[in-house]
Amino acid sequence: MQDNKGYKKLKVYREAHKLALDVYSITAKFPKSEIFGLVSQMRRAAVSVVANILEGQARATRKEFKQFLSILTVH
Repeated sequence: MQDNKGYKKLKVYREAHKLALDVYSITAKFPKSEIFGLVSQMRRAAVSVVANILEGQARATRKEFKQFLSILTVH
């Protein structure tokens, strides 16, 4: 991909980034007993969406980028 910051223009990136921020904010209020269970799982899941977009953007071709974005779709 030519533009390394092109992902910031994608609605899916903006929504995923907002989701990750919201999940961190919400889970901060969870009981401390959940920090290694539910909190950890929810945060990793939210961040993985953003990570797939960024990793896909770093790939050499548009086809590879679309493949990473397709990982985000629910089948």
